[in-house]
Amino acid sequence: MTQSEKIKTYPFLSEPTILFPVIILAGLGIIMVHSASASISMSEHGTALYYVQKQFFFCFMGLIIMFTVSLIPYKILNPFAYVILFCALLFLIAVQIPGLGIKAGGAYRWLNVGGFTFQPSEFAKLAMIIFLAYSLNKKQERISLFFVGFIPHVVVLGLLAMLILIQPDLGTVVIMGAISWIMMFVAGVRLTHLLCPAPLLVPLIYFLVYKVEYRMARIFAYRNPWDDPLNTGYQITHSLKAFGSGGLFGKGMGMGIQKLHYLPEPHTDFILSIIGEELGLMGVLGILVLYGIVIVKGIRIARGADTLFGTFLATGITASLALQVSINTGVTMGLLPTKGLTLPFLSYGGTSLLMNMAGMGILMSIAASNKKS
Repeated sequence: MTQSEKIKTYPFLSEPTILFPVIILAGLGIIMVHSASASISMSEHGTALYYVQKQFFFCFMGLIIMFTVSLIPYKILNPFAYVILFCALLFLIAVQIPGLGIKAGGAYRWLNVGGFTFQPSEFAKLAMIIFLAYSLNKKQERISLFFVGFIPHVVVLGLLAMLILIQPDLGTVVIMGAISWIMMFVAGVRLTHLLCPAPLLVPLIYFLVYKVEYRMARIFAYRNPWDDPLNTGYQITHSLKAFGSGGLFGKGMGMGIQKLHYLPEPHTDFILSIIGEELGLMGVLGILVLYGIVIVKGIRIARGADTLFGTFLATGITASLALQVSINTGVTMGLLPTKGLTLPFLSYGGTSLLMNMAGMGILMSIAASNKKS
C-alpha cells in the first residue's frame, strides 16, 4: 500500500504528532482519574472504581469517534453548519426544561439523555467553531464590512452566550468569545471592528463579576488565597500545596495526599494539581509538552489547509484546545481566578472528552485532505 493509499484509508495514521500525544494523554487521564477519585468514589458510591470505569468508557468511545471523524472528509461539515448550530441551541434551551436539565453545583449545565448526562455547552463550543468557519469562508469577499464580517458572528455568539450564562457558566462564554475573536482575526475581519466592543467590557465585568458575590470571592481569593485559607482561598491553597509537595519527580503514582478529601474536585478541574503532587514538575512539564506538540501541529494544519474553510476550522479547534489548557493550568497554579474548567483528555468528564476527541478527528481529516491535494 502506497503512502497516499494509507492516508486515504487510515488518515489518523498519517498524523502521529496528534494521534500519539492524544492517546498518551487520554491513557494517563484514566490512570490519574482513578488515583484522584478512588477515595471520593469509595465514600460516595461504595466502590473505588465508579469514576474510572466511566472515564474508561468515555475514553473508548472518544477514540472511536476520533478515528471515525478522521475518516470522513471535513468538507462534509460545510453544508450542515446551520443544522449543527441549531441543534446546539436546542440543547442549550433544553437544559432549562424541568426534568431534562440536571442541577449540580448550583448550576443547570447538564442534560439527561437516555440515562446519560450530556453538557450542551461543550457541544455548543464545537458547533460555534464549525459555523464560524463556514460563515467566515462564505463571506470572505466582503469580510472587511462591519455588518457582514463582524456583526452576524457576534450576534450568533451573543445568542449562545446568553443561553450559557443562564446556566450559569461564565468561563465557557469567555473561551467561546476568545475563540470567535481569534477566528475572525485570522479570517481578515478589521482590527478596528474587533476592538470596537472594548468599551462594553467595563459594564459587562461590573454586572457579570462585581455584582455576583461568588465570583468576587474568587477574585479576592486569587489576589491572595492565604488571607482566607479555610474559606475563599481553600481550593487554591490546597492546589498550591499539592504542586509544592510534589517537588521535581513527585511522591509517586497513587501516593498523593490532597486527593484524600482535602482538595475539592481533584479528578476534574484540579487533576493537574494531583499530577503535580504525584508526578512532580517533570510530569507536569511532560504533559504540557504533549499539549504543545498537538497545538503546534494544529497551527501547521491550519496554515496548510487546502480550503479557507479548513483553515478557519483548524484554527478554531486549535485555539479552543490551547485556551482550555492555558486557563486550566493557570487556575490550578493560582495564576488565574478559580473557574470550573476541565483539562482536555485528562480530567474526568464525558462530554468534554468526546468533543475534544471529535475535534482531533476533524484536525486529522483536514491534514489528510492537505496531503491528498
